[in-house]
Amino acid sequence: MTKPLSKSHALASKVMYAAMSILRDGGKTMKAADIFDAIAAHVPLDKWALEEIESNGLPRWRMYVQFFSVDAVKSGYLLKSKGVWTLTLLGEQALTLGAEGFFFKARDGYRAWKKEQINTSASSGKEKSDDTHAIQEPPEEQFERLRKAVNSTLAAEILERIKINSWKFFERLVVELLLAMGYGGTGGQGLALQQGSDGGVDGFINQDKLGLDIIYLQAKRWTHQTVGRPDIQQFVGALAGRQANRGVFITTSRFSQEAREYVKSLHVRVILMDGERLAQLMIEHGVGVSTWKSYELKRIDSDFFSEE
Repeated sequence: MTKPLSKSHALASKVMYAAMSILRDGGKTMKAADIFDAIAAHVPLDKWALEEIESNGLPRWRMYVQFFSVDAVKSGYLLKSKGVWTLTLLGEQALTLGAEGFFFKARDGYRAWKKEQINTSASSGKEKSDDTHAIQEPPEEQFERLRKAVNSTLAAEILERIKINSWKFFERLVVELLLAMGYGGTGGQGLALQQGSDGGVDGFINQDKLGLDIIYLQAKRWTHQTVGRPDIQQFVGALAGRQANRGVFITTSRFSQEAREYVKSLHVRVILMDGERLAQLMIEHGVGVSTWKSYELKRIDSDFFSEE
């Protein structure tokens, strides 16, 4: 017997099924904004579903569509590109399962993707894979290797969630991370961000309470596009225009090798933070993550066993 869905998952299954059905009936390719606009006419939304979520400023039902659409993507049911959604043949077939059936099937697909990420991370973290090495490896090193593998998978999940959210959410994320890292002056008053003309984040942070030492920053919430040397050159030009000598460039994607080589030769200090580094810093400073379980490693107390 199937376990009843929780209140959250029940709403998520209904709005996700509605979104995918609207996409199917709309020709299988539609703007995401048009899909969202049509959902309210297909699903009764009560006060709880319409409640705005403080972390991202979206109504609960809309956040669920964005959040659980990642499951559909990782299951091969949905393709996303620059605000346009496309329903795949697999996705159309999965819709025949109904709202709950589609929801569970997509969740299974996401779990399979996550398991693959864990296996990949674990395999890449091993210098040797033979049984002899596994036996000789100290427990604390095994634990550390496993921790890194779990965090690597968590980082991949974090990036997927960032990419489906809005620019405003990304702005708040950057602010919270920088504050958690100790930047922004007293109470974060020395941190200012504003949306740029290209959809990125431009602003500055104070390294000290008086604002005597300023670091300028730019962030691009890109899904696939690589940040190249021209993007960095433009940022460096902006720094020169402000007579600044320090900057941080943040992206959810990657930097090209040319971009990384370029910053090495600059007379100004520019730090490049790619998506992987961004996610790892969020984990390190507790931004967007919470402790699920904690474990303790015990060792011999030599003082206890000493008879001297």
